[in-house]
Amino acid sequence: MKKLIIFLSSIFLTITLKTYAQTAPFQIAIEPMNSGKLGGLQAFAWGQHNGKWLIIGGRLDGLHRRQPFAAFDIAGHNNQLIVFDPVSTQKWSAPLSSLPYSIQEQLSATNMEFYQEGEYLYLIGGYGYSNTFDNHITYPNLSAIKVPDVINSIINNKSFTTYFRQIEDIKFAITGGYLNKINNTFYLTGGQKFVGRYNPMGPNNGPGFTQEYTNSIRKFSLIDNGVTLKVTHLPEIKDGTNLHRRDYNVVPQIMPKGQEGITAFSGVFQIGVDLPYLNCVNIDSTGHTVNNSFTQYYNHYHCAHIPLYSTSKNEMHTIFFGGIAQYYESFGILVQDNNVPFVKTIARVTRDANGVMAEYKLPIEMPSLLGASSEFIPVEGLPKFKNEVFNLDKFIGDSILIGYIYGGISSTASNIFFTNTGSQSKASSQIFKVYLIKNTTVGIHELNKQSIGTLQMRVMPNPNNGNFKIDFNLTTSTDVQLSVSDGNGKLIYSKELKNLKEGTNSYIQEDNKIPKGAAYYVTLQTKHEKATQKIIIEP
Repeated sequence: MKKLIIFLSSIFLTITLKTYAQTAPFQIAIEPMNSGKLGGLQAFAWGQHNGKWLIIGGRLDGLHRRQPFAAFDIAGHNNQLIVFDPVSTQKWSAPLSSLPYSIQEQLSATNMEFYQEGEYLYLIGGYGYSNTFDNHITYPNLSAIKVPDVINSIINNKSFTTYFRQIEDIKFAITGGYLNKINNTFYLTGGQKFVGRYNPMGPNNGPGFTQEYTNSIRKFSLIDNGVTLKVTHLPEIKDGTNLHRRDYNVVPQIMPKGQEGITAFSGVFQIGVDLPYLNCVNIDSTGHTVNNSFTQYYNHYHCAHIPLYSTSKNEMHTIFFGGIAQYYESFGILVQDNNVPFVKTIARVTRDANGVMAEYKLPIEMPSLLGASSEFIPVEGLPKFKNEVFNLDKFIGDSILIGYIYGGISSTASNIFFTNTGSQSKASSQIFKVYLIKNTTVGIHELNKQSIGTLQMRVMPNPNNGNFKIDFNLTTSTDVQLSVSDGNGKLIYSKELKNLKEGTNSYIQEDNKIPKGAAYYVTLQTKHEKATQKIIIEP
Protein backbone atom coordinates (compact mmCIF):
# COMPACT_ATOMS: atom_id res chain seq x y z
CA MET A 1 0.00 0.00 0.00
CA LYS A 2 2.31 2.72 -1.21
CA LYS A 3 -0.26 5.37 -0.30
CA LEU A 4 1.49 8.68 -0.69
CA ILE A 5 -0.35 11.46 1.17
CA ILE A 6 -3.98 12.41 1.72
CA PHE A 7 -3.39 16.16 1.93
CA LEU A 8 -5.45 17.90 -0.71
CA SER A 9 -3.01 20.72 -1.38
CA SER A 10 0.66 20.77 -2.26
CA ILE A 11 2.81 21.91 0.60
CA PHE A 12 6.31 23.12 -0.04
CA LEU A 13 8.90 23.82 2.60
CA THR A 14 12.14 25.43 1.53
CA ILE A 15 15.09 25.25 3.85
CA THR A 16 18.38 26.95 3.06
CA LEU A 17 20.73 24.04 2.45
CA LYS A 18 24.17 24.72 3.89
CA THR A 19 26.38 22.14 2.23
CA TYR A 20 29.93 21.39 3.13
CA ALA A 21 32.43 19.60 0.93
CA GLN A 22 33.71 16.38 2.40
CA THR A 23 36.45 14.09 1.19
CA ALA A 24 34.25 11.21 0.15
CA PRO A 25 35.23 7.78 1.49
CA PHE A 26 34.37 6.33 -1.92
CA GLN A 27 32.32 7.07 -5.02
CA ILE A 28 29.39 5.20 -6.50
CA ALA A 29 28.72 4.89 -10.23
CA ILE A 30 25.70 3.35 -11.93
CA GLU A 31 25.63 2.09 -15.50
CA PRO A 32 22.45 1.02 -17.33
CA MET A 33 22.63 -2.38 -18.96
CA ASN A 34 20.51 -4.47 -21.27
CA SER A 35 17.94 -6.37 -19.26
CA GLY A 36 17.13 -8.73 -22.11
CA LYS A 37 13.59 -10.06 -21.86
CA LEU A 38 13.39 -9.79 -18.08
CA GLY A 39 10.44 -7.40 -18.04
CA GLY A 40 9.30 -4.91 -15.42
CA LEU A 41 8.61 -5.75 -11.79
CA GLN A 42 8.40 -3.93 -8.45
CA ALA A 43 8.09 -4.82 -4.75
CA PHE A 44 9.32 -8.38 -5.35
CA ALA A 45 11.46 -10.88 -3.41
CA TRP A 46 14.68 -12.44 -4.66
CA GLY A 47 17.34 -15.01 -3.89
CA GLN A 48 20.45 -16.03 -5.84
CA HIS A 49 22.88 -18.85 -6.47
CA ASN A 50 26.01 -19.02 -8.63
CA GLY A 51 25.33 -15.61 -10.13
CA LYS A 52 21.74 -16.35 -11.16
CA TRP A 53 18.74 -14.63 -9.59
CA LEU A 54 15.47 -16.24 -8.51
CA ILE A 55 12.75 -13.58 -8.58
CA ILE A 56 9.41 -14.16 -6.83
CA GLY A 57 6.20 -12.16 -6.42
CA GLY A 58 5.84 -8.42 -6.83
CA ARG A 59 3.72 -6.30 -9.16
CA LEU A 60 3.82 -6.09 -12.95
CA ASP A 61 2.37 -2.56 -12.93
CA GLY A 62 3.44 0.80 -11.49
CA LEU A 63 2.13 2.86 -8.59
CA HIS A 64 -1.15 1.44 -7.37
CA ARG A 65 -4.27 3.30 -8.49
CA ARG A 66 -6.56 5.15 -6.08
CA GLN A 67 -9.76 3.46 -7.25
CA PRO A 68 -10.49 0.41 -5.08
CA PHE A 69 -11.54 -1.74 -8.05
CA ALA A 70 -8.23 -1.07 -9.79
CA ALA A 71 -5.77 -1.00 -6.88
CA PHE A 72 -3.68 -4.16 -6.56
CA ASP A 73 -5.79 -6.01 -9.11
CA ILE A 74 -5.17 -9.61 -10.12
CA ALA A 75 -3.81 -8.61 -13.53
CA GLY A 76 -0.80 -7.07 -11.80
CA HIS A 77 0.18 -10.23 -9.91
CA ASN A 78 3.44 -11.85 -10.87
CA ASN A 79 2.44 -15.51 -11.08
CA GLN A 80 5.74 -16.69 -12.54
CA LEU A 81 8.99 -17.83 -11.00
CA ILE A 82 11.75 -16.04 -12.88
CA VAL A 83 15.41 -16.98 -13.18
CA PHE A 84 17.80 -14.41 -14.63
CA ASP A 85 21.51 -14.39 -15.40
CA PRO A 86 22.72 -10.76 -15.34
CA VAL A 87 25.93 -11.63 -17.20
CA SER A 88 24.40 -13.42 -20.20
CA THR A 89 21.01 -11.64 -19.76
CA GLN A 90 19.30 -15.02 -20.24
CA LYS A 91 15.88 -15.47 -18.66
CA TRP A 92 13.94 -18.60 -17.75
CA SER A 93 10.51 -18.76 -16.15
CA ALA A 94 7.88 -21.19 -14.94
CA PRO A 95 4.31 -20.69 -13.70
CA LEU A 96 3.42 -21.14 -10.07
CA SER A 97 0.52 -23.40 -11.05
CA SER A 98 2.25 -26.68 -10.16
CA LEU A 99 2.63 -25.65 -6.52
CA PRO A 100 0.05 -26.18 -3.77
CA TYR A 101 -2.57 -23.45 -3.97
CA SER A 102 -1.67 -21.80 -0.65
CA ILE A 103 1.94 -21.44 -1.82
CA GLN A 104 0.84 -20.12 -5.22
CA GLU A 105 -1.18 -17.39 -3.58
CA GLN A 106 1.50 -16.18 -1.22
CA LEU A 107 4.23 -16.28 -3.86
CA SER A 108 2.22 -14.00 -6.14
CA ALA A 109 1.93 -11.38 -3.37
CA THR A 110 3.60 -7.98 -3.19
CA ASN A 111 5.77 -6.54 -0.43
CA MET A 112 6.73 -9.83 1.17
CA GLU A 113 9.49 -9.82 3.77
CA PHE A 114 12.36 -12.10 2.76
CA TYR A 115 15.81 -13.28 3.80
CA GLN A 116 18.22 -15.76 2.22
CA GLU A 117 20.37 -17.93 4.46
CA GLY A 118 22.61 -20.35 2.62
CA GLU A 119 20.56 -22.31 0.10
CA TYR A 120 17.20 -21.33 1.56
CA LEU A 121 15.13 -18.22 0.85
CA TYR A 122 12.53 -17.49 3.52
CA LEU A 123 9.42 -15.50 2.57
CA ILE A 124 6.98 -14.02 5.08
CA GLY A 125 3.56 -12.44 4.59
CA GLY A 126 2.86 -10.24 1.58
CA TYR A 127 -0.36 -8.68 0.30
CA GLY A 128 -2.53 -9.69 -2.64
CA TYR A 129 -5.84 -11.05 -3.83
CA SER A 130 -6.67 -14.53 -2.50
CA ASN A 131 -9.19 -16.65 -4.37
CA THR A 132 -9.38 -18.86 -1.30
CA PHE A 133 -10.68 -16.00 0.85
CA ASP A 134 -12.28 -14.06 -2.03
CA ASN A 135 -10.57 -10.97 -0.71
CA HIS A 136 -7.31 -9.08 -0.62
CA ILE A 137 -5.40 -10.33 2.42
CA THR A 138 -2.01 -10.27 4.11
CA TYR A 139 -0.82 -13.87 4.04
CA PRO A 140 -0.17 -15.54 7.43
CA ASN A 141 2.59 -17.73 6.11
CA LEU A 142 6.29 -18.44 6.10
CA SER A 143 7.58 -20.23 2.99
CA ALA A 144 11.00 -21.81 2.54
CA ILE A 145 12.50 -22.22 -0.93
CA LYS A 146 15.64 -24.19 -1.80
CA VAL A 147 17.09 -21.69 -4.23
CA PRO A 148 19.78 -23.73 -6.11
CA ASP A 149 17.41 -26.61 -6.85
CA VAL A 150 14.57 -24.34 -7.98
CA ILE A 151 16.90 -22.39 -10.28
CA ASN A 152 18.29 -25.58 -11.83
CA SER A 153 14.82 -27.10 -12.21
CA ILE A 154 13.44 -24.04 -14.00
CA ILE A 155 16.43 -23.84 -16.34
CA ASN A 156 16.14 -27.56 -17.17
CA ASN A 157 12.33 -27.54 -17.34
CA LYS A 158 11.94 -30.03 -14.48
CA SER A 159 9.56 -30.23 -11.53
CA PHE A 160 10.43 -28.05 -8.55
CA THR A 161 7.47 -28.66 -6.25
CA THR A 162 9.47 -30.60 -3.64
CA TYR A 163 11.72 -27.58 -3.04
CA PHE A 164 8.94 -25.48 -1.50
CA ARG A 165 7.60 -25.75 2.04
CA GLN A 166 5.14 -23.55 3.91
CA ILE A 167 3.78 -23.11 7.42
CA GLU A 168 0.93 -20.96 8.67
CA ASP A 169 1.39 -18.56 11.58
CA ILE A 170 -0.73 -15.47 12.22
CA LYS A 171 2.32 -13.62 13.56
CA PHE A 172 3.69 -13.72 10.01
CA ALA A 173 0.70 -11.88 8.52
CA ILE A 174 2.77 -8.80 7.73
CA THR A 175 3.38 -6.79 4.59
CA GLY A 176 5.70 -3.83 4.06
CA GLY A 177 8.01 -4.74 6.94
CA TYR A 178 11.55 -6.11 6.85
CA LEU A 179 13.10 -9.46 7.71
CA ASN A 180 16.70 -9.30 8.96
CA LYS A 181 18.91 -11.36 11.19
CA ILE A 182 21.09 -10.32 14.14
CA ASN A 183 23.43 -13.08 15.25
CA ASN A 184 21.17 -16.18 15.33
CA THR A 185 17.83 -14.39 15.74
CA PHE A 186 15.42 -13.23 13.04
CA TYR A 187 14.01 -9.71 13.39
CA LEU A 188 10.71 -8.95 11.65
CA THR A 189 10.54 -5.18 11.94
CA GLY A 190 7.50 -2.96 11.41
CA GLY A 191 5.00 -3.48 8.61
CA GLN A 192 1.25 -3.98 8.78
CA LYS A 193 -1.59 -6.43 8.36
CA PHE A 194 -3.93 -5.12 5.66
CA VAL A 195 -7.13 -6.98 4.75
CA GLY A 196 -9.55 -5.79 2.06
CA ARG A 197 -9.47 -3.43 -0.89
CA TYR A 198 -7.28 -0.37 -0.67
CA ASN A 199 -9.43 2.76 -0.48
CA PRO A 200 -7.91 6.25 -0.11
CA MET A 201 -11.16 7.46 1.47
CA GLY A 202 -10.55 5.29 4.50
CA PRO A 203 -11.58 1.93 5.96
CA ASN A 204 -15.29 2.72 6.32
CA ASN A 205 -15.94 3.94 2.77
CA GLY A 206 -16.89 1.82 -0.23
CA PRO A 207 -15.25 -1.59 0.02
CA GLY A 208 -13.91 -1.31 3.54
CA PHE A 209 -10.64 -2.64 4.87
CA THR A 210 -8.83 -3.25 8.12
CA GLN A 211 -5.31 -1.98 8.69
CA GLU A 212 -3.21 -2.92 11.69
CA TYR A 213 0.39 -1.78 12.10
CA THR A 214 2.50 -4.24 14.07
CA ASN A 215 4.17 -1.38 16.00
CA SER A 216 6.80 -3.94 16.89
CA ILE A 217 9.87 -5.98 16.24
CA ARG A 218 8.83 -9.63 16.18
CA LYS A 219 11.79 -11.84 17.02
CA PHE A 220 12.01 -15.57 16.41
CA SER A 221 14.44 -18.42 15.93
CA LEU A 222 14.13 -20.87 13.05
CA ILE A 223 15.39 -24.43 12.87
CA ASP A 224 15.27 -25.86 9.35
CA ASN A 225 16.54 -29.40 8.72
CA GLY A 226 15.45 -29.32 5.10
CA VAL A 227 12.22 -31.18 5.89
CA THR A 228 10.50 -29.38 8.75
CA LEU A 229 10.44 -25.76 9.85
CA LYS A 230 10.43 -25.14 13.60
CA VAL A 231 9.73 -21.56 14.65
CA THR A 232 10.20 -20.37 18.22
CA HIS A 233 8.77 -16.93 18.87
CA LEU A 234 10.78 -14.79 21.25
CA PRO A 235 9.53 -11.79 23.27
CA GLU A 236 8.65 -9.06 20.80
CA ILE A 237 9.54 -5.40 21.20
CA LYS A 238 6.46 -3.16 21.19
CA ASP A 239 6.71 0.57 20.57
CA GLY A 240 3.56 2.17 19.14
CA THR A 241 5.24 5.56 18.82
CA ASN A 242 8.51 4.72 17.10
CA LEU A 243 7.86 1.40 15.30
CA HIS A 244 4.63 2.51 13.60
CA ARG A 245 6.42 2.17 10.23
CA ARG A 246 6.10 0.38 6.92
CA ASP A 247 7.24 0.50 3.28
CA TYR A 248 10.73 1.62 4.25
CA ASN A 249 14.35 0.52 4.49
CA VAL A 250 15.65 -1.59 7.36
CA VAL A 251 19.32 -2.14 6.68
CA PRO A 252 21.93 -4.43 8.32
CA GLN A 253 24.64 -2.46 10.12
CA ILE A 254 27.86 -2.83 12.03
CA MET A 255 27.38 -0.67 15.10
CA PRO A 256 30.12 1.55 16.64
CA LYS A 257 31.09 -1.09 19.23
CA GLY A 258 31.47 -3.68 16.47
CA GLN A 259 28.24 -5.55 17.16
CA GLU A 260 25.74 -6.62 14.52
CA GLY A 261 22.64 -4.48 14.24
CA ILE A 262 20.03 -3.06 11.91
CA THR A 263 18.69 0.47 11.40
CA ALA A 264 15.11 1.30 10.48
CA PHE A 265 15.38 4.36 8.25
CA SER A 266 12.37 6.70 7.89
CA GLY A 267 9.12 4.94 6.91
CA VAL A 268 5.44 5.92 7.07
CA PHE A 269 3.27 7.17 8.66
CA GLN A 270 3.86 9.40 11.66
CA ILE A 271 1.25 9.22 14.40
CA GLY A 272 -1.36 11.89 13.73
CA VAL A 273 -0.01 13.11 10.38
CA ASP A 274 0.35 11.32 7.05
CA LEU A 275 4.02 12.17 6.57
CA PRO A 276 7.19 10.06 6.73
CA TYR A 277 9.26 9.68 9.86
CA LEU A 278 12.47 11.70 9.61
CA ASN A 279 14.36 9.97 12.42
CA CYS A 280 15.68 6.43 12.58
CA VAL A 281 15.66 3.50 15.00
CA ASN A 282 18.87 1.64 15.78
CA ILE A 283 18.41 -2.00 16.78
CA ASP A 284 20.81 -4.58 18.17
CA SER A 285 20.57 -7.69 20.33
CA THR A 286 20.04 -5.57 23.46
CA GLY A 287 17.02 -3.63 22.17
CA HIS A 288 16.19 -0.53 20.15
CA THR A 289 17.13 3.15 20.42
CA VAL A 290 15.44 6.05 18.65
CA ASN A 291 17.91 8.56 17.17
CA ASN A 292 16.27 11.98 17.29
CA SER A 293 19.61 13.73 16.81
CA PHE A 294 19.63 12.70 13.15
CA THR A 295 17.12 13.70 10.48
CA GLN A 296 16.90 11.85 7.16
CA TYR A 297 15.56 14.17 4.48
CA TYR A 298 16.08 11.99 1.40
CA ASN A 299 14.87 8.49 0.38
CA HIS A 300 11.95 7.89 2.71
CA TYR A 301 10.26 4.90 1.07
CA HIS A 302 11.61 1.47 0.23
CA CYS A 303 14.33 1.66 -2.42
CA ALA A 304 17.52 -0.12 -3.42
CA HIS A 305 20.21 0.37 -0.79
CA ILE A 306 23.75 -0.76 0.02
CA PRO A 307 25.43 -1.10 3.46
CA LEU A 308 29.24 -0.71 3.67
CA TYR A 309 31.42 -0.65 6.78
CA SER A 310 35.04 0.43 7.28
CA THR A 311 36.69 -1.30 10.25
CA SER A 312 39.76 0.92 10.13
CA LYS A 313 37.67 4.10 10.46
CA ASN A 314 34.74 2.56 12.36
CA GLU A 315 32.35 4.17 9.86
CA MET A 316 29.06 2.67 8.71
CA HIS A 317 27.77 3.90 5.34
CA THR A 318 24.35 3.21 3.80
CA ILE A 319 23.63 4.30 0.22
CA PHE A 320 20.03 4.90 -0.94
CA PHE A 321 18.97 5.06 -4.60
CA GLY A 322 16.06 7.33 -5.57
CA GLY A 323 12.52 6.33 -4.70
CA ILE A 324 10.02 8.55 -2.91
CA ALA A 325 10.77 11.29 -0.38
CA GLN A 326 9.29 14.32 1.31
CA TYR A 327 12.39 16.38 0.43
CA TYR A 328 14.61 16.94 -2.59
CA GLU A 329 17.30 19.42 -3.53
CA SER A 330 16.73 22.10 -6.17
CA PHE A 331 19.56 24.49 -7.08
CA GLY A 332 21.15 24.23 -3.66
CA ILE A 333 17.85 24.57 -1.78
CA LEU A 334 16.27 21.77 0.20
CA VAL A 335 12.60 21.69 -0.78
CA GLN A 336 9.85 19.94 1.16
CA ASP A 337 6.83 18.64 -0.71
CA ASN A 338 4.24 17.08 1.57
CA ASN A 339 2.69 15.22 -1.34
CA VAL A 340 5.88 13.13 -1.03
CA PRO A 341 6.97 12.89 -4.67
CA PHE A 342 9.11 10.50 -6.65
CA VAL A 343 12.75 11.66 -6.57
CA LYS A 344 16.08 10.99 -8.27
CA THR A 345 18.29 11.55 -5.22
CA ILE A 346 21.16 9.19 -4.41
CA ALA A 347 22.28 9.82 -0.84
CA ARG A 348 24.59 8.41 1.80
CA VAL A 349 23.92 8.16 5.54
CA THR A 350 27.10 7.69 7.57
CA ARG A 351 27.45 6.76 11.24
CA ASP A 352 30.87 7.62 12.68
CA ALA A 353 32.84 5.99 15.48
CA ASN A 354 30.93 8.02 18.08
CA GLY A 355 27.55 6.97 16.73
CA VAL A 356 26.86 10.38 15.17
CA MET A 357 24.86 10.09 11.94
CA ALA A 358 24.79 12.53 9.02
CA GLU A 359 23.32 12.57 5.51
CA TYR A 360 25.20 13.40 2.31
CA LYS A 361 23.92 13.94 -1.21
CA LEU A 362 26.03 12.19 -3.83
CA PRO A 363 27.12 14.01 -7.00
CA ILE A 364 25.15 11.55 -9.14
CA GLU A 365 21.43 10.83 -9.25
CA MET A 366 19.08 8.35 -10.85
CA PRO A 367 18.63 9.17 -14.57
CA SER A 368 14.87 9.53 -14.12
CA LEU A 369 12.23 9.10 -11.41
CA LEU A 370 13.27 5.57 -10.47
CA GLY A 371 14.12 3.55 -7.40
CA ALA A 372 10.87 3.15 -5.46
CA SER A 373 10.35 -0.56 -4.62
CA SER A 374 13.52 -1.53 -6.47
CA GLU A 375 16.13 -3.96 -5.14
CA PHE A 376 19.92 -4.04 -4.98
CA ILE A 377 21.23 -7.54 -5.73
CA PRO A 378 24.91 -7.91 -4.78
CA VAL A 379 27.56 -9.79 -6.70
CA GLU A 380 28.32 -13.00 -4.85
CA GLY A 381 31.74 -13.66 -3.34
CA LEU A 382 32.66 -10.08 -2.44
CA PRO A 383 34.08 -9.37 1.04
CA LYS A 384 31.27 -9.11 3.58
CA PHE A 385 30.62 -9.44 7.26
CA LYS A 386 28.40 -12.25 8.53
CA ASN A 387 25.30 -10.04 8.33
CA GLU A 388 25.81 -9.19 4.63
CA VAL A 389 27.33 -5.73 5.19
CA PHE A 390 30.12 -5.09 2.69
CA ASN A 391 33.62 -5.01 4.22
CA LEU A 392 34.80 -1.77 2.66
CA ASP A 393 38.45 -2.09 3.74
CA LYS A 394 38.91 -5.39 1.92
CA PHE A 395 37.90 -4.21 -1.54
CA ILE A 396 40.90 -4.23 -3.85
CA GLY A 397 41.03 -2.14 -6.99
CA ASP A 398 39.74 1.23 -8.09
CA SER A 399 36.42 0.32 -9.69
CA ILE A 400 34.60 -2.79 -8.51
CA LEU A 401 31.25 -4.10 -9.73
CA ILE A 402 29.45 -4.76 -6.45
CA GLY A 403 25.95 -5.55 -7.71
CA TYR A 404 22.88 -4.54 -9.67
CA ILE A 405 19.76 -2.46 -9.15
CA TYR A 406 16.68 -3.99 -10.75
CA GLY A 407 13.05 -3.06 -11.08
CA GLY A 408 10.93 -0.68 -9.05
CA ILE A 409 8.46 1.97 -10.16
CA SER A 410 9.28 4.27 -13.06
CA SER A 411 7.19 7.45 -12.85
CA THR A 412 6.57 10.03 -15.57
CA ALA A 413 6.21 12.88 -13.05
CA SER A 414 7.07 13.68 -9.44
CA ASN A 415 3.49 13.78 -8.14
CA ILE A 416 1.07 11.39 -9.82
CA PHE A 417 -0.89 9.93 -6.93
CA PHE A 418 -3.98 12.12 -7.28
CA THR A 419 -4.09 11.83 -11.09
CA ASN A 420 -3.03 8.21 -11.42
CA THR A 421 -5.07 6.29 -14.00
CA GLY A 422 -2.47 3.56 -14.44
CA SER A 423 -0.59 5.14 -17.35
CA GLN A 424 1.53 7.63 -15.38
CA SER A 425 3.93 4.98 -14.09
CA LYS A 426 5.02 1.43 -14.77
CA ALA A 427 7.11 -1.36 -13.32
CA SER A 428 10.66 -0.77 -14.50
CA SER A 429 12.62 -3.42 -16.38
CA GLN A 430 15.82 -1.38 -16.18
CA ILE A 431 18.94 -2.90 -14.63
CA PHE A 432 21.86 -0.80 -13.46
CA LYS A 433 25.34 -2.07 -12.75
CA VAL A 434 26.60 -0.50 -9.51
CA TYR A 435 30.31 0.22 -9.11
CA LEU A 436 32.24 1.08 -5.99
CA ILE A 437 35.09 3.45 -6.87
CA LYS A 438 37.90 3.74 -4.37
CA ASN A 439 41.08 5.83 -4.36
CA THR A 440 39.58 8.87 -6.03
CA THR A 441 39.10 12.49 -5.03
CA VAL A 442 36.73 13.24 -7.89
CA GLY A 443 33.18 14.13 -6.86
CA ILE A 444 32.04 15.83 -3.68
CA HIS A 445 29.52 14.38 -1.25
CA GLU A 446 27.56 17.32 0.10
CA LEU A 447 26.71 17.25 3.79
CA ASN A 448 23.08 18.08 4.38
CA LYS A 449 23.61 20.28 7.45
CA GLN A 450 19.91 19.99 8.29
CA SER A 451 20.36 16.25 8.83
CA ILE A 452 22.38 16.88 11.98
CA GLY A 453 20.19 19.81 13.06
CA THR A 454 17.63 19.53 15.82
CA LEU A 455 15.05 22.27 15.19
CA GLN A 456 12.91 20.00 12.99
CA MET A 457 10.75 22.98 12.06
CA ARG A 458 7.34 22.52 10.44
CA VAL A 459 4.68 25.08 9.47
CA MET A 460 1.06 24.00 9.19
CA PRO A 461 -1.06 24.60 7.23
CA ASN A 462 0.75 25.69 4.13
CA PRO A 463 -0.59 27.45 2.09
CA ASN A 464 -2.51 29.42 4.73
CA ASN A 465 -4.57 32.60 5.17
CA GLY A 466 -2.08 34.32 7.45
CA ASN A 467 -2.89 32.18 10.47
CA PHE A 468 -0.46 29.31 10.90
CA LYS A 469 1.29 27.20 13.51
CA ILE A 470 5.02 26.53 13.77
CA ASP A 471 6.13 23.34 15.53
CA PHE A 472 9.81 22.95 16.41
CA ASN A 473 12.16 21.20 18.80
CA LEU A 474 14.74 22.58 21.24
CA THR A 475 17.50 20.58 22.88
CA THR A 476 17.75 23.07 25.74
CA SER A 477 15.74 25.92 27.22
CA THR A 478 16.57 29.04 25.23
CA ASP A 479 15.33 32.15 23.43
CA VAL A 480 14.32 31.84 19.77
CA GLN A 481 14.24 34.64 17.21
CA LEU A 482 11.32 34.42 14.77
CA SER A 483 11.42 36.44 11.55
CA VAL A 484 9.44 36.65 8.34
CA SER A 485 10.92 38.09 5.14
CA ASP A 486 9.67 38.45 1.60
CA GLY A 487 11.14 36.98 -1.57
CA ASN A 488 13.61 39.89 -1.84
CA GLY A 489 14.92 39.41 1.67
CA LYS A 490 13.09 42.39 3.17
CA LEU A 491 12.16 41.88 6.82
CA ILE A 492 8.36 41.92 7.23
CA TYR A 493 7.93 40.82 10.81
CA SER A 494 10.05 39.67 13.74
CA LYS A 495 9.53 38.55 17.30
CA GLU A 496 11.70 37.17 20.08
CA LEU A 497 10.27 34.08 21.78
CA LYS A 498 11.63 34.14 25.31
CA ASN A 499 12.57 31.32 27.66
CA LEU A 500 11.18 28.46 25.64
CA LYS A 501 11.33 25.01 27.17
CA GLU A 502 13.44 22.06 26.13
CA GLY A 503 11.60 19.65 23.83
CA THR A 504 8.64 20.28 21.54
CA ASN A 505 7.45 23.87 21.19
CA SER A 506 4.74 25.59 19.16
CA TYR A 507 4.09 29.15 18.07
CA ILE A 508 0.76 30.29 16.62
CA GLN A 509 0.70 33.28 14.27
CA GLU A 510 -2.77 34.88 14.35
CA ASP A 511 -2.34 38.55 13.38
CA ASN A 512 -2.53 40.40 10.08
CA LYS A 513 0.94 41.92 10.05
CA ILE A 514 1.96 39.83 7.05
CA PRO A 515 0.43 40.99 3.74
CA LYS A 516 -1.63 38.37 1.94
CA GLY A 517 -1.19 37.03 -1.55
CA ALA A 518 2.55 36.30 -1.59
CA ALA A 519 5.29 33.85 -0.64
CA TYR A 520 7.40 34.44 2.46
CA TYR A 521 10.31 32.88 4.32
CA VAL A 522 9.81 32.08 8.01
CA THR A 523 13.04 31.72 9.98
CA LEU A 524 13.72 30.37 13.45
CA GLN A 525 17.15 31.03 14.91
CA THR A 526 18.81 30.06 18.19
CA LYS A 527 22.40 30.64 19.31
CA HIS A 528 23.39 27.41 17.62
CA GLU A 529 21.02 26.73 14.76
CA LYS A 530 18.86 28.28 12.06
CA ALA A 531 16.07 26.92 9.84
CA THR A 532 14.00 28.65 7.17
CA GLN A 533 10.71 27.55 5.63
CA LYS A 534 8.90 28.95 2.63
CA ILE A 535 5.19 29.59 3.15
CA ILE A 536 2.36 30.79 0.91
CA ILE A 537 -0.17 33.26 2.29
CA GLU A 538 -3.20 33.21 0.05
CA PRO A 539 -5.13 36.38 -1.01
